[in-house]
Amino acid sequence: MTIELEARLRDEGLDPGRWSNRPGDRYAAHEHAYDKVIVVERGSITFGLGTGEAVALAPGDRLELPAGTVHEAFVGLAGVSCLEAHRPSGSIPAVARRPAGSW
Repeated sequence: MTIELEARLRDEGLDPGRWSNRPGDRYAAHEHAYDKVIVVERGSITFGLGTGEAVALAPGDRLELPAGTVHEAFVGLAGVSCLEAHRPSGSIPAVARRPAGSW
């Protein structure tokens, strides 16, 4: 599935990189000056948004975050490995979670 996910992002003109974290790792609330696309390869991660909403991601799920979106992250019990690509600010109109198989 990993090669397929990466190929799908590349077909959109994106240049994804990989990152991973151990079980229970956390990212404090922050934001970016660019739009971000994240796809989970394995494991799970939950993003908390500044709106109070929580977005849980599992393998194949995709999260699109516009620039300036305050978010934090909590890695699941099995750890997580993700693909991440950046777009210019303004490319993504709103936060969107796209379940595996729907994008």
